[in-house]
Amino acid sequence: MTLRTLLDDAARYDAEYGHNLACHLSMALVALARLGAGEQRLEQFAASYAERLHPAPPPEPWPSGEPWKSGFGDPRTWPAYRTLFNDWLDHEGAGVVLAQALPPLMRGVGAAAFHGLIRAAYAVAAGHSHELADALAYWACRWFTLGDPRAERTSNDERDPAEVLARLRIAKPRAPLIAERMALVAQHPAFARTAAALRIDDPEHTLQQLATIAARLYAASGNFTVLHLVTSAHAMRVLLPWIDDDDRPDAVQLYWQAFVAGHAASGLQLAAQGEAVQAWDTIVAAAIASDDDRFIKLVDSCREQERACGGSVWREAASRALRERQAKSAG
Repeated sequence: MTLRTLLDDAARYDAEYGHNLACHLSMALVALARLGAGEQRLEQFAASYAERLHPAPPPEPWPSGEPWKSGFGDPRTWPAYRTLFNDWLDHEGAGVVLAQALPPLMRGVGAAAFHGLIRAAYAVAAGHSHELADALAYWACRWFTLGDPRAERTSNDERDPAEVLARLRIAKPRAPLIAERMALVAQHPAFARTAAALRIDDPEHTLQQLATIAARLYAASGNFTVLHLVTSAHAMRVLLPWIDDDDRPDAVQLYWQAFVAGHAASGLQLAAQGEAVQAWDTIVAAAIASDDDRFIKLVDSCREQERACGGSVWREAASRALRERQAKSAG
């Protein structure tokens, strides 16, 4: 019950802190619990992480008669969206709400550098309704579109996303936040053509391709922006079964579009890697002992992806995260 109690308590805090940074408390707690952290460690992490957070604003009612999508992209709507999603989940349950809410939310899947998506996936994994409401509320209030990936006509018929990404030539924009750089990438003339170039016949297969690309790129670079591609691909795999079959191709198309923007926002090209990997026991122990929420989530995502998909790339990416963490601590 400790995880559920701590998630209940986490609702006291705002969805962001500092200069529009996403609160990772609930996500990291679920990741730590899945990695095997005990009750005392979960409580220690929660207490330490909460020192940087701000109190949540008071709840607000959703305006009567107002369409639920009308507040998309307005950070001020988070308190009202929390009320709306809590009421919606209480009345209809997670399955119905996710099937209805995810397709329109996916049109803004890059919201807050994918953190709406990622937080929602962790809430689903935890089976915590109020945390799911907060996650969907955050996704909605930070929603922004990168355009319609189907609007750009192209003669390309490429099924390998790596080949499409290799042709992308957009310089890394200058902006402090990942989501801001993604929005700037979307304004480049080459972006829409690239996002439209990939043919998606099998959404699940394409998503696995993207997840593998992200893991390989992170293993080769340790890039902070690419870390979010790794964890968001894991979150997409978790949430995709909750999206109706007919809506899944569009959902993966929209995620691919945001993936392209995130890739360009990283300023990196695809690269190979060949560094030694660590044992999972070593990696997981380091993650459980760490107060670095992003490292914890990266390790958890990689281990879950390996369990679901197989292959060595996930441990290679997690090993790179461990090396990055060790280098940071030593510095």
